[in-house]
Amino acid sequence: MVMDARVVDRSPGAPGLLDRERIVARAGFNRWLVPPAALAIHLCIGMSYGLSVFWLPLSRALSLGQPAPAACPEMGFLTALVTTTCDWRVSDLVLTFSIGIVMLGLSAALFGGWLERAGPRKAGLAAALCWGGGFLVAALGVFLHQLWLIWLGMGLIGGIGLGLGYISPVSTLVKWFPDRRGMATGMAIMGFGGGAMIGSPLADMLITRFKGPDGAGVWQTLALMGAGYLVVMLCVAFGYRVPPAGWRPDGWTPPAAGNRMITSGHVHLRDAHKTAQFWLLWAMLCLNVSAGIGVLALASPMLQEIFGGALIGRPDLGLAQLDAGQKAQVAAIAAGFVGLLSLFNILGRFFWATLSDRIGRKLTYATFFALGCVLYAAAPWAAGIGSQALFVLFFCVILSMYGGGFATIPAYLADVFGTQFVGAIHGRLLTAWSTAGVVGPFVVTAIRQAQVDAGVQGGALYGRTLLILAGFLAAGFVANLLVRPLAERWFMRPADARSGGAVAADPSGSFGIGRGGPTPVALLAWAAVGLPILWGVWITLSKALILFR
Repeated sequence: MVMDARVVDRSPGAPGLLDRERIVARAGFNRWLVPPAALAIHLCIGMSYGLSVFWLPLSRALSLGQPAPAACPEMGFLTALVTTTCDWRVSDLVLTFSIGIVMLGLSAALFGGWLERAGPRKAGLAAALCWGGGFLVAALGVFLHQLWLIWLGMGLIGGIGLGLGYISPVSTLVKWFPDRRGMATGMAIMGFGGGAMIGSPLADMLITRFKGPDGAGVWQTLALMGAGYLVVMLCVAFGYRVPPAGWRPDGWTPPAAGNRMITSGHVHLRDAHKTAQFWLLWAMLCLNVSAGIGVLALASPMLQEIFGGALIGRPDLGLAQLDAGQKAQVAAIAAGFVGLLSLFNILGRFFWATLSDRIGRKLTYATFFALGCVLYAAAPWAAGIGSQALFVLFFCVILSMYGGGFATIPAYLADVFGTQFVGAIHGRLLTAWSTAGVVGPFVVTAIRQAQVDAGVQGGALYGRTLLILAGFLAAGFVANLLVRPLAERWFMRPADARSGGAVAADPSGSFGIGRGGPTPVALLAWAAVGLPILWGVWITLSKALILFR
């Protein structure tokens, strides 16, 4: 059933509280309330990038205040899962993040179709329960010192929340902003990059607050943050609205006639993966993410090993020649570098996605691959001449395009496949992210280790690695060139599109909703997400300034 935007059905057969039909917007609704809601969801689940703040405190959870860790060198895999007498290894804890990212891709692919049928309220509720609940389960695991509960909570259950929380806002925004698809998805996905920028320093503050002789303060921090994420995500889920079937902004007409890459039709979920275009886009995302995530995995050691003592005014000394105090200074500068890369990752998500509305998605991705290829190839030259400023600048631009790739791909999908099943199609495409999360770090670390074993040091240590990553982007450039508009046979007939319930094949009006604008409620909603972001940016910049001292 499709409700009229101006009518609320109060009959006994009215849709339930969680049904999609219950949240169809009515006349007077302001569509600019949807982006801050989507941004809030992504700010919550974006803390997945900041989970590393917990690993070191957890690795000394049992031996806090003791002169030596409660280490068990012969501890096996199964023993690590259930031991209550041995400190956890950092390598075992880090697997929590890997499990979560794999589950993100799998859950987004598996539940994408359900999302389109059930609507963002049900999906948002499930995401809230899984992500916030996963933190609570992990808190219990820390309290009981059971590693398997941490894997189950933040890894498995939390990963499902990641997948649902990632795609549900994007699917909703694409439908609300057919005139600004890139900008809308960029606003939401910017939050995923910014979640750790807010969550990591917050978690650090809470751990310090709760830390005491009886514990590292981690379980209390996880419990408090989990409860907070649960409340915020539930509020957002119940605040979601979807546009009426056939809705379009006042004065907007579909641009398909002037741009062959933007379709006015809709491809069914069951057919999208049968097209060459889907797999070309899959390869593009995988290659772009593999290159970017590989850099993120080694950003800190890369800067330290390439420039060594030059970072603290001692260009005559390599990293291995520095004393403990000097190495600590170099590590602090490298941490500022990582923070700066994270900030550009976030800003790039909004900038590039918004630019794609003007220059088109295909040209935007061509820029990612062409410019990225040049910068990766030029980075060893910058290292060779000892220019820290150029080296940092190159990688800031690279990471902005890494983030921009995430933010632009949903709009690219909507252009090629239509908006009716874009959330589900996007979910399936995110398996490219899961793949890249394994391939990128593996390739980069393997090449680096081979260079170390060969006795290579300094700036030359990463030269081959960066050239191979440039090759990744060159392959992505070719894949992007091959993307063409879909043949007419792939699109649903108008009657089938209408029966899907999400979007009518022929837009029929604004239903009294219009384009929306800056109302007091909308400004309050934007302030609620904007102020935490500004706080995170200030924290990040204050740490990154050490690079320029």
